[in-house]
This record gives sequence, C-alpha cells and structure tokens, in this order.
Amino acid sequence: MLPLDGVTVAVKDNFCTAGTRTTCASSMLHQFVPQYTATVVERLEQAGAIIVGKTNLDEFAMGAGATDSMFGPSKNPWRYESANDALEGDFYITGGSSGGSAVAVASGTCFGAVGSDTGGSVRNPSVRCGVPALKPSYGALSRHGLIPLTHSLDSPGLIALRIDDLATFFFICVGKDSRDPTTIDTSKYFAAKDLQLDSTPTWNGLKVGIPQEYFCPGMQDEVVNLWRDVADLMAKQGAKVVPVSLPHTQYSLQCYSVINCCDVASNLACYDGLEYGCRADNMSSIESLFADTRSEGFSETVRGRILCGNYFLLRENYDKYFRQAMRLRRLIKDDFTRVFEQVDLLLAPVTLTEAVLYSEWVKKDNRTRTVLEDYCTQPANLAGLPALSLPCRLSRKGLPLGLQLIGPYLSELRLLSAAKRLEMEMDFQHSCK
Repeated sequence: MLPLDGVTVAVKDNFCTAGTRTTCASSMLHQFVPQYTATVVERLEQAGAIIVGKTNLDEFAMGAGATDSMFGPSKNPWRYESANDALEGDFYITGGSSGGSAVAVASGTCFGAVGSDTGGSVRNPSVRCGVPALKPSYGALSRHGLIPLTHSLDSPGLIALRIDDLATFFFICVGKDSRDPTTIDTSKYFAAKDLQLDSTPTWNGLKVGIPQEYFCPGMQDEVVNLWRDVADLMAKQGAKVVPVSLPHTQYSLQCYSVINCCDVASNLACYDGLEYGCRADNMSSIESLFADTRSEGFSETVRGRILCGNYFLLRENYDKYFRQAMRLRRLIKDDFTRVFEQVDLLLAPVTLTEAVLYSEWVKKDNRTRTVLEDYCTQPANLAGLPALSLPCRLSRKGLPLGLQLIGPYLSELRLLSAAKRLEMEMDFQHSCK
C-alpha cells in the first residue's frame, strides 16, 4: 500500500499539470496546457495521492490576498455566511497568494494542498483560513514545473489539516531532482522513518528566540497577546525563551521588493505573443503585437512590477538598487545565522492582524497590501530558511489567529516536532463557522 493511497490533494494553479490547464490566474495563460507535471505534484501522485483540482491565486502569485485573479477573489470559509448575510455579500479575505489552496483544505475539499511561497504565500493564507502550512528550506523541494515568480525566493509549500499530515507530505516530496539544479541531497537529514513524528514531542531543552524587530506598528493587540501567551506556555513546559535581534529585518521589505520586481521583469519577458502566452489581434507591427499582448494579458499589478523591475535593472540604476538589495539580503541571512548559534528556532507572528473584509482590502493598492501582510514572512524567504505556520486560536470576531516557527536551514524535522507539540497544546478546532 502506498503512503498516500486515496488521499485527495489540490494544486495551486501555477504548478504545471500535464494535460490540465495551468493559468497562473492570468489572461496571459488562460489556454496554456502543459506537457509535463511539476516534480512536487508528480511525487505526491507516485505516493498514491489523487489530484482533485487546481486552486485560485493572485495573478502570477503577485499578491497577499488571492483577490487579484482573472477568476475573481477567493473567499475565506471562516465566518463566510454571517459576513455575507450581515454585509450584503461581503466576505473575509483568504490571504495569499495561495488562498485557493488554503480554502480547499480548510473547507474539507481535500486532505492537503500544494502552494508556493515567495514571501509568505502559503503561511499567510493558511493562518487566515485556520490550517497549518510549511515553507521548506530553499532547495529542499524541487521547483521544476513551478512557473517562476522570483527564482531565488520561490519555494513549493505544503498545506494540510494536521501537522502529522504536513510531515507526511513533506517527507514524500523532499529530495534531489535532476531537473532542478538548485535542489540538494537531503538523505542525511531526512529518512523514511521520519514519515511518522513522535507521538508525544516535547519542548524540554529547546531554545526559542523571540525576534524583537517583529514587534511592529500596526500589529493587532490580539496577535501580540497570542505571541506572548505561546512564548509563556513554551517556557513553562521546559523551553528556554529569550529575546533575540535581527537588526536588518527592518529593511527586508525594500530588499524583497527590488529583488522580486527585477526577477518578475526577467521571468515574464517571454510572454510577448511570439514565444509564450496569448496573442493580441493587432498584427500591424511586431512592436504593436508585443505591446497589445502584454497590455491585454497582464493586469495593472503585473505590469507595474515589470516596469519597476526594468527601471531597477537599467545600467545607471543596477548598482544603486539591485546590487544593494543583494548585499542587504546577505546581511539579513547573516543575522539569522548569528541568531541560530544561540537558539534552536524562532517564534514569530505571520500576519499583523486577523483577516479583513474584502470591501476594506480592495481600498488599498496591491503594494500597500503586500507590505502590510508580509512584513513577518519575507525574511525567511530572503534567508532561504524553513518556516511553519500554525493556527492557534480565534479572535474576538471568530477568525483564526496563528504564529510561525522559523528554523535553521534543513531543520524541518525540528520545526514539525515543535509545531506538533503546539498543536496538541492549543487544540485548535478546524471547523469553519
């Protein structure tokens, strides 16, 4: 019997699935049918999983709400009926960009889902929708078949209802892939026996850091209180909880924005009506075809990031923006390296607030939303580190609140074990209300 025989899994619509449309929620790819399947999806299928469908996202995974999609916004199943009835069709956002994958698991449509995480895109919606999610170490899971947003930040992510299920999915997908040269041999870190976590994990002797820079303006009191309560709980049960500093975190948003836009400009250059993507009707000249194709195929948000990326990559701007961002990224990574010489993992928030109503969300532009949503999640991507998000309790409005654990490179087993203990202690009820 295969480990995932009959287990249903949904796949974010930026992973290639042979014979099934893969659109990235964009008009540019609305008719694209891949000839091959992404490695992560392939490994799940080989383990017996049944792929039940593709899930919604922000266009090309550029967003933090799963609202900027050609298919329309994803809707959070939590408080959906009460919000709909009271507010004339309004609803709470799912978070993004892997909002559709989080909803699929939270609503009981499937046991697990595949997403992608470039700056928090599986952790953010999973906390919003009340399910756990894992962004693995960069290179632990193959990116082959994942349509890229930012090559050096993208990571396949996994979502499940329980930590044990998350561990099973991870240990099936992890490992070297000859089709992705950035993957690494993880056999000495993870073995077949790891498919099952300890039934009674403990925090005894665990050193947990509380990054002080993550206390930031705009963080909801309920999130701060949850963070402190969980830190106190871990300390009472044998963990050593200490404050730590990641001084360059304050620059992570600017660093991420520059690197992201530069990669977007490069990665999306092939969608021109000649090589890939849809093709506009205006054939009067190559220039007109190129311009009309990209205007019709990409949303304003995507075009804006492309323009920013091209500006940063101009010869006169390259050193001032892109090269400086890469230097800053190294400093951010060095901060984590130094801190993990003192502690085993970090405990931090995922989002600054509970889920907001769609009507409030759309009042802000895409960049403002992303800055607000991803402050606590982007640093782990910049450093290539594993991070696991977990719902812990409900807010006063009845919406999920959660935290994340961040660990050193390839410390997923430690994160999963610590998270399983937290799951047992918090006893979060996953049924949407």
